[in-house]
Parts: sequence; C-alpha cells; structure tokens
Amino acid sequence: MNETQPAVSKSPEQPEPELTPLDISGIKKILVVVAHPDDPEYGLSAAAHAWIKHSDIEIAYLLLTSGEAGIATMTPEECGPLRAAEQREACNAIGVESLEILDFLDGQLVYSLELRKAIARKIRQFQPDAVVTLPMSLELSWGLNQADHRVAGLAALDAARDAANPWVFRELPEPAWSARQFWIVNDVAADHAYRVDCDDEQAAIASLECHKKYLAALEDHPPAKDFIPLILRGESLKESPRVKFKVYEL
Repeated sequence: MNETQPAVSKSPEQPEPELTPLDISGIKKILVVVAHPDDPEYGLSAAAHAWIKHSDIEIAYLLLTSGEAGIATMTPEECGPLRAAEQREACNAIGVESLEILDFLDGQLVYSLELRKAIARKIRQFQPDAVVTLPMSLELSWGLNQADHRVAGLAALDAARDAANPWVFRELPEPAWSARQFWIVNDVAADHAYRVDCDDEQAAIASLECHKKYLAALEDHPPAKDFIPLILRGESLKESPRVKFKVYEL
C-alpha cells in the first residue's frame, strides 16, 4: 500500500462528524476487492476479524495482483509468490479462509472490461451481500492515492453492477447476482463506522505484521503496533477503535 505523502504540514486534528453505526444485520457474505497483498490490513482486517468472530459472516478476499512489483530489490518472479504467501498468513491471523489472487499486473493495473469481468465473475460465484474496496479518489487524508487502488475501486464498483445485470458478460456460466451494498473503507467521505474491540485491533496489527519482507523494504513505514491504532482511534488515540466506511446502496 504505497501512497504519495503531502508536502505540506498537517493542520490540527478537527473534531469528526458523527458517523452512523454500520448495520450488518442480514449480511451473511462480504467480498473484499483490493489491488495488492497488504491492502486489507490497514483497518479493514480489524472489522473482518470482528465480523467473523461475532457475527459468523463469511468473508472472501479477491486480490487483483500478487503485488509482484512492490519490492525494488526483488524480481517480480520472486516477489509475487512471497507476497502471496504473506497475504495467506495475514488471512490466517484474522480468520479469513477464502483468498483468491488474480494475475493482473502490479503497478500497471488498467481499468478494462477484462478486469470488470473478472471481478463480476467472483461476485456471481461468491454471491456477497456487500462488496468492499479501498478509496478510489485521487486525494486521501494523508496524500495522493496510488494508481492501482484507484483502478481497483472503480472497477469493483462497476463490476458489482455488471454482476447484477444478466445481459452483461452473458458468457459467464454463473447467474446474475445483486449485492445489496458497496462499502469503501477509510474513505475521506466516510459516513458509517463499525466499532471493534481491542482483540480485533490486535488481530489487525498481527495481520499487518505478517507482511514482514514487504514492510521491511519500506524504509519509512511505521511499525504496525503504532500505525494501526492511529487508523482505528485517530491521532489523539483517545477514541474507541472503529473502522470507517462510505456506504452505498446498490
């Protein structure tokens, strides 16, 4: 998860608006669609751990690339399998059993019908009630969003609609499926929040720590034990941990 940091000083933290509690009643399956290994670990894994532990929700991860271009000192042929293995360990840390990694190119993810079709196929196969992805906007609270993340988010949104239309991608064998909602985690326009507990927070830390070699290659990446609480509790660390979402009805 590489972002471009802003070159300006941050203003004092402002009080956040009240967020609506995320209602997961009736949610039985959630599909997480992201670009790379490690992308689910920045807060979302805390919610995933809670959903599995408390609500018996089935969660599937769909990664569009293996993150093979993520370590400058390692060839893609070496890096891809390593990062896939680290993601499997991260899934084990929070209880996610279903992990599928597609073979689109890391760092070169292109919005296309091929990409939408691959995501739509997974939606029709898994039949989720909610599809979750990362922010697709250019600017985030900490800087500029990464190219693959922007492509993945928009493709996931459009694929959710594609999957619901029986006349789109008619060659797929699975029947059309309509997810109920589309959630964007950590979006700057988040309007919902899901409360997690300290156990979920620790699981999220453990899941990020599973990406050992990838994080070791990022010189300026803070330790997971320091970074995850900032995401879940805010800079003051005074809030109860929660994961924020922008929620759309589909």
